[in-house]
Amino acid sequence: MGGVYIKPITKLRGEIRVPGDKSISHRAALFGGMAHGETHVSNFLLGQDCLSTLRCLKQLGVSWERQGTDVWIRGEGIEAWKEPDDVLDAGNSGTTMRLMLGALAGSPFTVTMSGDHSLRSRPMRRVTDPLKMMGAQIMGRKDGNFAPLTMQGGQLEGRVFNTPVASAQIKSAILLAGLRAHGETSVQEPALSRDHTERMLRGFGVDVRSHKTLVKIQGGGSLKSQAVSVPGDISSAAFFLVLGSLVGQGEIILPHVGVNPTRTGILEVLMAMGADIELINIQELCGEPRATIRVRPAKLKGVEIAGDIIPRLIDEIPILAVAASLAEGETVIRDAAELRVKETDRISTVVQGLSALGAKVEELPDGLRIYGQTSLNGGQASSLGDHRLAMAWAIAGMLSKEGVSVEDMAAADVSYPDFLSVIEKVAG
Repeated sequence: MGGVYIKPITKLRGEIRVPGDKSISHRAALFGGMAHGETHVSNFLLGQDCLSTLRCLKQLGVSWERQGTDVWIRGEGIEAWKEPDDVLDAGNSGTTMRLMLGALAGSPFTVTMSGDHSLRSRPMRRVTDPLKMMGAQIMGRKDGNFAPLTMQGGQLEGRVFNTPVASAQIKSAILLAGLRAHGETSVQEPALSRDHTERMLRGFGVDVRSHKTLVKIQGGGSLKSQAVSVPGDISSAAFFLVLGSLVGQGEIILPHVGVNPTRTGILEVLMAMGADIELINIQELCGEPRATIRVRPAKLKGVEIAGDIIPRLIDEIPILAVAASLAEGETVIRDAAELRVKETDRISTVVQGLSALGAKVEELPDGLRIYGQTSLNGGQASSLGDHRLAMAWAIAGMLSKEGVSVEDMAAADVSYPDFLSVIEKVAG
């Protein structure tokens, strides 16, 4: 079999410091580039997606330097951004493209953004349509739905938006455009999505008002440089939360993990399944709550996952599906059609991968039905270039009877560059 072979384990113990939060790292870099003064970001995620954001900033004339996971960004205000002399390459990062489009919508120059094959197949109209309604001119494939996208920024007018889906990327793009628009811009979501943008903009001195699923921003504000400490990424921690819950014996400690309430759906679902998870040393720093998480083995049972919790765990569904395949009883995941427009169609690819490893799983239009069992056989599964699938199949291999050969394990570098070395350490 090809790929990286992940062998089964029966016990593990150790402390794992997961890398910096991907969503927060993107925003810290981008807002630092928009601000006046030097922004110091510590524990910056060195995954490929966040590095794409830094590279795009450099093309726009923003200077920065990096030493390890510390990044210093020297902003002169977004008004100092310059027209790039080449296409801005967002790589595989939807966050880079969507947030950058929002930030650039009020700039008086033309910019073209593109990315890799996967990103060029992901829908962008949900962002480009509201930006066009505010006054930006955007052209792209399929009437502005797919990259490459060319945008001529300019005078923007604040608007009232009711978004069709709860998406932090859509909300953030609109808010960043609203920052440079005339008047007030508001975004009403059907459910609460991640609020990292609102929290961090306040930290950078911007007046952002929010109540439940409604957010408002007044145009004309400016950002002031800040020191940003990025917490550990709970989406990366999720893989070890599942591993620690289902391994035969041991204990895992995960220090300084972000526990923003808009991201803790994974904790709530695992606890509802019967996981032995404890949060200690809870504190707030730079506007973001964080905690040390301790996880011990437990017997998990199937649950139903649907409704407003879905936006708060959308990225964790692949590894939750692995957990469900080894839980007692049936797990049903609904209202998650958003998974079909991620790096892959994560509904169909999760079904394919788990089925190849011996699980019984059924594809639903907006989710999955997983029939739990006592073990996974193992075998071969491909990440298909999706970082979260790569890591989910690796964890499945550690929990299987025969191990799993993961094709394109390197995809994990997008959000967790040293993932393989970490699992080797904790598994002995």
